[in-house]
Amino acid sequence: MRRSYGEAGLSESAADKDPITQFQRWLKDAASNSFIVEANAMVLSTMSNSGPSSRTVLLKDVTNEGFTFFTNYSSRKAKEISHNSSVSLLFPWYPMERQVIISGNAAKISENASAEYFATRPWSSQIGAWASAQSSELDSRETLEARWKEFAEKYPEGSAVPKPPHWGGFLVTPSVIEFWQGRYSRLHDRLRYVKATPSNWKLQRIFP
Repeated sequence: MRRSYGEAGLSESAADKDPITQFQRWLKDAASNSFIVEANAMVLSTMSNSGPSSRTVLLKDVTNEGFTFFTNYSSRKAKEISHNSSVSLLFPWYPMERQVIISGNAAKISENASAEYFATRPWSSQIGAWASAQSSELDSRETLEARWKEFAEKYPEGSAVPKPPHWGGFLVTPSVIEFWQGRYSRLHDRLRYVKATPSNWKLQRIFP
């Protein structure tokens, strides 16, 4: 299986000096591409004593401070982050022959910020957060659905659903952000931003 990549490239002169601005530009491009289902879907990789693990999560916010996602704090990913905060994020925008890799450290956001976001979620998703003991063993699908029904009855649609204490957000503060653009003859463009100081980034071109 082999394909040829396009002529469109990524040059230092065209790239923004700020990688967050450059990311937001590419995210907007991906969101407007009809072949990309969820532009904000990213592969989150964490590390445990037994090795790395990866899964897809959704980016919910990006600011100058970093990249935010939400999850169950009892999940495997959250437990691994609590022991090793170094993580990697990968945005694989294949139809555009692009990807972005972010390396950084993850930390919990405030309870207030998590509660504010939780209140904006659809009711069914709020109930799902209560029903799922994420990453723990489940004996049957019926048990999961019974738990969902239990909490749906406790917090009927239209009522205010409180945020579960075990649910909230993580902010990934980036130290390295790499933009990859597929090019012909495998001569891909790779521009890497490395944080030199809290407010300055060093831009590097690296071999494909």
